[in-house]
Amino acid sequence: MELIKVNQLKCIKCGICTKVCPPKILGMNENGPIAIKPQGCIACGQCVAVCPTSAIDNIKSPLNKQTTLKKFPVINQETAKQFLRSRRSIRCYKDMAVQREQLIELVNIARFAPTASNQQGISYIIVEDKKILKKATEVVIEWMESQGENPLHWSFPYHIRAYRETGIDQILRDAPNLILAMAPKEMKNGRENTIFSFAYLELFATTLGLGSCWDGLLEMCAFANYYPLLELFNIPKNKVLTGAVMVGYPQYVYKRLVDRNPLDVTWI
Repeated sequence: MELIKVNQLKCIKCGICTKVCPPKILGMNENGPIAIKPQGCIACGQCVAVCPTSAIDNIKSPLNKQTTLKKFPVINQETAKQFLRSRRSIRCYKDMAVQREQLIELVNIARFAPTASNQQGISYIIVEDKKILKKATEVVIEWMESQGENPLHWSFPYHIRAYRETGIDQILRDAPNLILAMAPKEMKNGRENTIFSFAYLELFATTLGLGSCWDGLLEMCAFANYYPLLELFNIPKNKVLTGAVMVGYPQYVYKRLVDRNPLDVTWI
């Protein structure tokens, strides 16, 4: 089958599709766009999405699976600024389960994040079993203790004492859910793609009344290939764990937007 189909009645031969194509696999002739290097298509859908007359279809990114964008930009500048700045890392959660429908919405929006060369390929594990969550904290603490007098991070003794002496969980923060990201072992940009995907997830979480926080401590344990943790989550042998985010309902409501360091820009 041909990569693209062009509706000659709709095509105005503007050539925009060829200009936005990242790998430049499209060209133009007297009849409109043609695929000159179809094997190089990365299925990004740029050509179909940009066409002003809906004249082009791509078998790797079908026109009938694209959603019409009614206006752009979707939200105004001030709303966007307030939305982006209002996200906070949540470390105090209500003892309340998150509905599966909401958790699915989170990972579903995460899959729309940009990935290198449109690799996509990030998959997710959603942990809701409290026993597994409790065990995960215990495993990470045991890994920290195995570091002895030369811990990988200065904070390990502090987290160990908090957990062993007072039962305070500073690994998962008593979050009701943990979302793990995985990528195929051969994917070179798995971690970077995960960062983009979790950024989308965290921003969207606020629209559902949810809070989130990257679990850097658990990530360190996973990235050290600590087998008991990987076994606990049943990570497939052909994949690697590339990120972890806690999710739940925030116990407290933040009333102000926190400032950051002054903007530092160099013009050249």
